Amino acid sequence: MPGVYIKTYGCQMNERDSEQVARSLLARGYCLVEKETEADVILLNTCSVRDMAEQKAIGKMGMLQRLRENRPHLVLGYLGCMAQSRGAELLKTSPGVDLIAGTQKFHRVADYVTELLQRRTDALMDDPRRPIVEVEEEAGSQSTIRDHLVTATQASAFVSIMQGCNMHCAFCIVPQTRGAERSRTVTDIVAEVRGLASRGVKEVTLLGQIVNLYGRNEFEKRDGLSPFVQLIEAVCEVEGIERVRFTSPHPIGFRDDLIAAFARLPKLVEHVHFPLQSGSNRILKIMRRGYTVEKYLDLVGRLRAARPGIAITTDIIVGFPGETEADYQETRAVADAASFDNAYVFRYSPRRDTPAATMDDQVPEEVREARNKDLLDIINLHSRAKLNALVGQRVEILCEGASKNNADRLTGRTRTNKVVVFEGAPRHVGQIFDLAIVSASNSTLYGDPAVLDS
Repeated sequence: MPGVYIKTYGCQMNERDSEQVARSLLARGYCLVEKETEADVILLNTCSVRDMAEQKAIGKMGMLQRLRENRPHLVLGYLGCMAQSRGAELLKTSPGVDLIAGTQKFHRVADYVTELLQRRTDALMDDPRRPIVEVEEEAGSQSTIRDHLVTATQASAFVSIMQGCNMHCAFCIVPQTRGAERSRTVTDIVAEVRGLASRGVKEVTLLGQIVNLYGRNEFEKRDGLSPFVQLIEAVCEVEGIERVRFTSPHPIGFRDDLIAAFARLPKLVEHVHFPLQSGSNRILKIMRRGYTVEKYLDLVGRLRAARPGIAITTDIIVGFPGETEADYQETRAVADAASFDNAYVFRYSPRRDTPAATMDDQVPEEVREARNKDLLDIINLHSRAKLNALVGQRVEILCEGASKNNADRLTGRTRTNKVVVFEGAPRHVGQIFDLAIVSASNSTLYGDPAVLDS
């Protein structure tokens, strides 16, 4: 039984895609292994959002090729976004790679791997190491990410509801790596969620490149509700599902019906990841984001009014081409005023074939680094204050399992997506319950185990 090792870089979409690949390989009789040295097949599911992620994957592949000294039959492959954007070009940087499969080919990876392994044992094969490169578009590929690996105690799962993006922000390579927007049907998605609920899953996160634009090109509004809100309603009606999340949205997709959904659907958790990208209207226009700072802050206010206590996290890019000190100070002021629960702050990274990569006035790396550090200080100040405000409170958590940093403790997440670590028992894994918060660090809450038995 060949062993497969999969390493995933990047976002939740990539994690979900890797799960689909793993599920399809298991169905073929492969097994998943925890160590690269035990694998017959090693697959890197790659990310192209920043250059560093691509370089990490390429460097990793270079190291993996050394394993062939003891495992000459080893199959090595690139999957996902970098595979899609670079294609056969990767054969030059990684000459020993066997498979390059793009973002619309995850459901075919098991076929490719099987073919490659069979070539190794075919004595008549002229070129057993001839690589497979598959990056073409495939109709219906958005509906192929639907199978899950669910453990007995797993309580949360990602559900891919769409693929691709039509926005073409100046800094982003996603339209090239993921293609145009394509949505699955509500019926298919709800069937998948019902299957997850039947296996004990209590929380689902709906995934899409711009998730709140789901179905806008395929499905009609109904009773004044967008296709996305119709989908959320349908998922909330699934028996056994207690929490519904989604990521990542775009400000232009936050219409009245979606904001109202937070006020009327209790299963829709009080957390929104809401990318800002810049606090300067001038930079937002150059980025091609399609909204203003004033519009963004108005939406933040309306979300907080619709669901008091809602947590709002964000993405911000510093050092975008042409960003002056004045532009950065505007971003800093907005981040301070918005009082985000947390944020991913990124130094701008040029991506080839994007408009921003060739813009004038590229910001020096040292300036990007300084702004990144300074903005993180502001974000962390607000994040710590919000965590500290929960000390002494009882909060609902969903227990996910052992803590990553201490296997003797358990970890869970609040409805506002904050991490809580506590001492508990195996029976608590996969369950939803209240916990008293007794302390907080810079990024984590700590709970009182005594509450579990009260």
